[in-house]
Amino acid sequence: MPIKIPVALPAANILRNEGVMLVSEDEAMRQDIRPLRIALVNLMPNKVRTETQIARLIGATPLQIELTLVKMESHTPRNATAEHMLSFYENWSDIRGQKFDGIIVTGAPIELLPFEEVGYWSELSEMFDWTTTNVHSLLSICWGAQAALKHFHDVPKHALDQKAFGVFRHKNLDSASPYLRGFSDDFSIPVSRWTETRKADLPGDVDMRVLMESDETGICLLSEPPAGRVYMFNHIEYDSTSLEEEYRRDVDKGVAINFPKNYFPGDDPSRAPENRWRSHAHLFFSNWINEVYQTTPFNLAEIGR
Repeated sequence: MPIKIPVALPAANILRNEGVMLVSEDEAMRQDIRPLRIALVNLMPNKVRTETQIARLIGATPLQIELTLVKMESHTPRNATAEHMLSFYENWSDIRGQKFDGIIVTGAPIELLPFEEVGYWSELSEMFDWTTTNVHSLLSICWGAQAALKHFHDVPKHALDQKAFGVFRHKNLDSASPYLRGFSDDFSIPVSRWTETRKADLPGDVDMRVLMESDETGICLLSEPPAGRVYMFNHIEYDSTSLEEEYRRDVDKGVAINFPKNYFPGDDPSRAPENRWRSHAHLFFSNWINEVYQTTPFNLAEIGR
């Protein structure tokens, strides 16, 4: 089934050329099924790239998806035009009366900043509270996952001596989890963060399960079944060149940055990186969408009751 996104969104042409099925509003109505309503709170600096990455992954599932792009009103992006944000994004205050089957909160390049010093922390905290009554499932990524854990369970993040940066091997710790159906026992995922979440800080009185882990970079995926929350601490959604772009950006800025591990063939930056995580990215998002579909109420009004 296709994904419903604005026709003029830059991601639309990219996805169409990749063979991802897109659907207009009229076509969606003719199919006479209730699409899953998924909201994307895009906090990443490159809005278009992140929109494309997420839409590509949720648009590859066999269900009809209606994607709503959401922005923080207390923050003005520096790397996206006002026209783009006005044309394609909804203010959270304008949709807070609506219900959604799922919401995705992305990472943001502000990991070393204390949560309370983030300019939109108050607004994001309100949004997290709102998800408990208006959203069936919350999927948070990287800094977004750390922020959600901080808000709901006061779990801290810890600064690393060096950035965890590269493509690292991970272990499947719970093959029976609905989010890991079809996953290999061993797989690779891109990591790009200056902070980490530690097992020792997780609340012992909450049904919280570590699903993926790396010997080198720690916890990757965490689920909280009673609350319908999924925390992904790494960037499984990244394109093949995302780490390369981050590396070259930091080098150009004079930032002291590690060479991305296990990324360039032979550790030679003149060679194109090989994508070893694409299939697992599709599988993870497909599993999440399927779990949302299987458990969400047919009547949107019943979400949160």
